[in-house]
Amino acid sequence: MPPAHPFDDDKLKEECGIFGVLGTMDAANFVALGLHALQHRGQEAGGIVSYDPDHGFNSARRFGYVRDNFTSQKVMETLPGALSIGHVRYSTAGSKGQTAIRDVQPFFGEFAMGGAAIAHNGNITNADALRRELIERGSIFQSSSDSECIIHLMARSLQRNIPERMEDALRRVEGAFSVVAMTRTKLIGVRDPLGVRPLVLGKLETGYVLSSETCALDIIGAEFVREIEPGEMVVITEQGIESRHPFRPKKSRFCIFEHVYFSRPDSILGGRSVYETRENIGRELAKEAPVEADLVCPVPDSGTPAAIGYSMESGIPYAMGIIRNQYMGRTFIEPSESIRNMGVRLKLNVNRALIRGKRVILVDDSVVRGTTSRKIKEMILDAGAAEVHFRIASPPTAWPCFYGVDTPQREKLLAATMSEAEMTQHLGVDSLKFISLDGLYRAVGEAKGRDASSPQYCDACFSGEYPVEPADMIEKGFEMKAAE
Repeated sequence: MPPAHPFDDDKLKEECGIFGVLGTMDAANFVALGLHALQHRGQEAGGIVSYDPDHGFNSARRFGYVRDNFTSQKVMETLPGALSIGHVRYSTAGSKGQTAIRDVQPFFGEFAMGGAAIAHNGNITNADALRRELIERGSIFQSSSDSECIIHLMARSLQRNIPERMEDALRRVEGAFSVVAMTRTKLIGVRDPLGVRPLVLGKLETGYVLSSETCALDIIGAEFVREIEPGEMVVITEQGIESRHPFRPKKSRFCIFEHVYFSRPDSILGGRSVYETRENIGRELAKEAPVEADLVCPVPDSGTPAAIGYSMESGIPYAMGIIRNQYMGRTFIEPSESIRNMGVRLKLNVNRALIRGKRVILVDDSVVRGTTSRKIKEMILDAGAAEVHFRIASPPTAWPCFYGVDTPQREKLLAATMSEAEMTQHLGVDSLKFISLDGLYRAVGEAKGRDASSPQYCDACFSGEYPVEPADMIEKGFEMKAAE
């Protein structure tokens, strides 16, 4: 599915969201609602698998939004049963931008002890090596997705039951994985030993829920129980929950960008409100990078909580200087070249009466390629702003992510090739400042900032320090940051 606007790829994209329900009739309907709440994590395609004793396993996979596919009674009637899992995706691994329906998860496998379906959020950094090994041993792959490796590894395992086979398979996998899986009677959730990607447990009146984020529990009225721990596997049946720890314990390295951008602001991460964390980031930015100005304006929508925090800390009034067109989606008319050249104006419009003659601080979550930032700056100046100052609620993104985020190649990241002063000149703004890495850590609750000897989060996209060596990418020529 092509992007609806030419600047769509100037934001980092989360790979996917996962959701599973056990113990309630028409579980697939709950999964569809959960995936709708997780749509921000993946908008390219979605899939749902359900199990019913009378009909066995059933699946539906579709391109596009959940609302356009899984609200149809005709589709949902094909997914009966009290056990179901689902997945929404962006393509990071696999045929990026040209997804085939066979790449859409959940994946299903039939084993000697019965069928199992699996949905994965993250990225397997040794998938190429595993795929080569499996193909040499006779495995036949149906998709280009790295997640399919898990099904084949499970098929080759000699363990007695599916949870044990999954443990066996995931011990061979490197990188980041939060997994939701199902058998005929079990709902299974697993996080990798570093806990890079999120996964939470919820409780319904008659059953249990697994979800990428807490906001998706709210939509179906489920009670948040706890986060699945890094390196933990939960096996849920109608009898209750069994917790296992199949991996060697490691220090947690949760993705810090979940706090900055990926997660919805109404979710809870690590016991912290994402909204409050983003407001704190704005406060830290105001302390670190003050500037005399008349207005603080967010770049909608991801810059809003940080802009509010900046305004509160600095005392400079907050204002909606840029208005977002809520109805600009991927279903927009196929843009002609002339419409494409309108660029950002298709999605954002400047509140001219407010901006004219003002010194404006624009707060955004990140700068990736810088193309959107330049266009927004031009719009603000065209509207008569006296000055434009950018304040960015994350450190410079200078390294690609290999753990489930769609990041451009390093040479296309503005911060990989330019200093802050060069970026300021390139963007043509009066000033540009990013929050420091220590400032970001303080905003997420680490009072002493980042522990350089043992970082509390995965921040590889900012620091170049990868907690898991990206073996496949190194084989393709990626050069790691030199040790200091």
